Amino acid sequence: MSSQQLSTAQLQQFLSKDLIISMLPVFNRLEARPRTHDFDRALKAEVRDALWMLTKQWQMGEFLGDDAGSAVSSKVYMEKTMLTKYQPGQHAAEAFDDSVPLEAKVERRPIPFAAGDLEIALDVRLIMGRYWARLLTKHGFGALKGGYVEHFAVHQPDPDSRDDVYYVAAQQSWRKHAATATRHIDGKKLYDDILEDRERHPVTVGADPSDHAQLVSLGDRFVAWFDRLFYQPQGPEGNDAWQPSRLEYQFAVSAPQDGGEKVLLAEEYYHGHLDWYNFSVDNKTEMLGEVEAPSLPEGFDAPIKRSLIPTPVQFDGMPNTRWWTFEEGRTNFGDIKPDTTDINKLLLIEFGLVYANDWYMVPFTLPAGTLARLRGMSVRNVFGENFWITATGRGLDDDPNRWTMYSMDIAGTERLPADLSLIVVPSVSKIQEGKPIEEVQLARDEVANMVWGIEKLVPLPSGESAPGREAARDTLRHLRRIVDALGGPGEPDFEPAADLRYKVMSSVPENWIPFVPTHEEGSLRETRLQRGSMPRIIEGDPLGKIERIKPRTNLLREGLNQPVRQSYFVEEEEVLRAGTNVKQSFQRTRWYGGQVYVWLGVRKRMGRGEASSHLRFDYLQPVKQRESD
Repeated sequence: MSSQQLSTAQLQQFLSKDLIISMLPVFNRLEARPRTHDFDRALKAEVRDALWMLTKQWQMGEFLGDDAGSAVSSKVYMEKTMLTKYQPGQHAAEAFDDSVPLEAKVERRPIPFAAGDLEIALDVRLIMGRYWARLLTKHGFGALKGGYVEHFAVHQPDPDSRDDVYYVAAQQSWRKHAATATRHIDGKKLYDDILEDRERHPVTVGADPSDHAQLVSLGDRFVAWFDRLFYQPQGPEGNDAWQPSRLEYQFAVSAPQDGGEKVLLAEEYYHGHLDWYNFSVDNKTEMLGEVEAPSLPEGFDAPIKRSLIPTPVQFDGMPNTRWWTFEEGRTNFGDIKPDTTDINKLLLIEFGLVYANDWYMVPFTLPAGTLARLRGMSVRNVFGENFWITATGRGLDDDPNRWTMYSMDIAGTERLPADLSLIVVPSVSKIQEGKPIEEVQLARDEVANMVWGIEKLVPLPSGESAPGREAARDTLRHLRRIVDALGGPGEPDFEPAADLRYKVMSSVPENWIPFVPTHEEGSLRETRLQRGSMPRIIEGDPLGKIERIKPRTNLLREGLNQPVRQSYFVEEEEVLRAGTNVKQSFQRTRWYGGQVYVWLGVRKRMGRGEASSHLRFDYLQPVKQRESD
């Protein structure tokens, strides 16, 4: 039976028996029917009466919505404190100084001016010397420049000496040393002499006793200028936060709270930008140390009780609620193509499209270095209803179902309530990074069963940098030239009759530094990587001298620049299967007071896979082709 054959009586009969008539069509459509060919007036959507608006609301489903009143007022109760202590690595704690960007304070490393007995960074040495020469000329002591050049002279390398091989192996380094030796002042030697004895350097250059006081004053000015030019660790041991065995920075900060201290740890920092996600709350450490920390501003630790008016969040591309009004086309959410792993993009799309006009902002201005904790918040809507707002991240810290953002985790494995504090890190938004002056790739070699520290970029004594493989080749070529000048190697006394030659070990380029696994003290199974040395053997050397090849980068020379050399260990888990790349370069930024900071920092990132050194032991090598019969 079709729907056209149903009468009204039959329809009542079907409905009384609870029968379902699936063929009965139902339509709901509301549209304008203009009587002219001109649609201008129809597109204006003129409102004739209130019934039209109610019909439109019914059609759009607005009568099915929940009672969601707009927020009109809010009351906030917040507690806050400020960072007062800072502890770099295992060094002593010190007072927190907010006049310096936190990245500069954490990342700063001493500029390497020496690699063992090798004087490097000639470019910085000459900059310092030129500044001192200008000071002398400006204050009428230009005649003393010759004495300073003689006493604080640039090293003049000997091209025929093995001790100066690194100076002369690279042409650019040899040319700069030959051009500046006996002509310019080595400013670093002068700087060290002034720090050792401020009254001595005028005497060493033969200055008139009446000028000593003024020269000492110029020396203090020279030292202050260099300390402003490069931000470096101070003191004989320094306060460096870099952990060589972990290839990352470690530090801690604390703030007074509830009669004690709240300690925050940053144990794995190597990204180049500090923010809230670098910190973890340390509940086991009560205080960082007995330090005369700066006192908080008067009334700063007093709780904040403030009434605010929530403001709707607005952004380009958000859906517009007005009739016949289109969104800003500069932001096109539909053009975003996220992958299943792009959580940030998915959250952004959900924020912009699903809850676009449901977000409100309650502004709070806090100074950098503040640690804030929201104790309570209430919101009142247009219907006079009051709501108590709770944090979405409440619960246990290790709860896998807990989601939060901009909050810190708690260090350790104990099941503790989540910490909902917010830290305003005194960091900078942008840092200018210079070209790396040295770069090291730590790669695994499964065939040789070891890790290699491959020096991809090494610093030359002139202050420039060169590819590690190129520098190693130039060094070996220059050493062979010296050996040839000493009368070797000559022609062999006999013609080898065998077709094969026995080799004890093959060689690798000098920029490959071995790290061998060693047992870690106090553990049964744990191992760590210890830096080793490859032998440098030059065939035909009449001296028969076998040297240990030492690394040329400051990153791998850990423990070699001290008076008593020490071993260098790297934790095995820090060298990933894909390898680890570490580079050191100068960083520059401007702080809120306008002051510019320049420091030497380290960056770490994942490598590009394993490496093969082709290192072999006990093998046979062909020496000549077998003659055909």
